Parts: sequence; structure tokens; C-alpha cells
Amino acid sequence: MEIIFHSRNAVLAEDFRSIATDKLHTLQRFGVTIDGIKIEIIHEPNPRFGKTSHSVTLSSNGSGPFLRSDGQAFNDLAAFDLAVKSFELQLRKAHERLKDYGHESVREARG
Repeated sequence: MEIIFHSRNAVLAEDFRSIATDKLHTLQRFGVTIDGIKIEIIHEPNPRFGKTSHSVTLSSNGSGPFLRSDGQAFNDLAAFDLAVKSFELQLRKAHERLKDYGHESVREARG
């Protein structure tokens, strides 16, 4: 899975990339095909935004479903955690849709 970081008006913390990469690699447990994830980090310089001055957007691309989630909080990691939580719920729903619940008919069961 390719992970692309894109920041606007932001200087990322040193450990943000490694933490984000580790959390996103744990999402591969669902088995949904995602070729790449784009992480967009935006800092709002306006002090009136206060608690939502940091915004993180995750969007997937590739052969699997298109997923997109946003998170806004007081710092990058908190916003990233909110975005990952929403992204994980979408992945879980996509995984459930991919499951095969084909029940055998009576004729096939006797077979």
C-alpha cells in the first residue's frame, strides 16, 4: 500500500509519518484491496478556529472502493485518529459486503 503525505500550511511532527504509516498498515487486516492512501494535512492559521484548526483528510485510490474520511481537532494526531476511525468503519462495511453468504440449497446439501 502506497501512502502519500500532502501538507498545506503545515509542518509535520517528526514522528507523525511513522505513527500514521503504522496505523494505516493495520487496516490491511480487512482484506479490502486498496492500492494507495493520500493523507492531506491542513493547518488553519485563523485563531478563531481554535479546537478545529488542524484538519486531516484520508482518501483511498486503486482497484478497491473509493473511501474518504475527515477529522478535525486541536493537533495533527488527534485529527488523524478521528479520520482513521471513520476510515476504518468504511473499510469494515466494504469488507462485510465482500463476504459470501451463499447458503446451500436443500438439493446441494443432500448431494
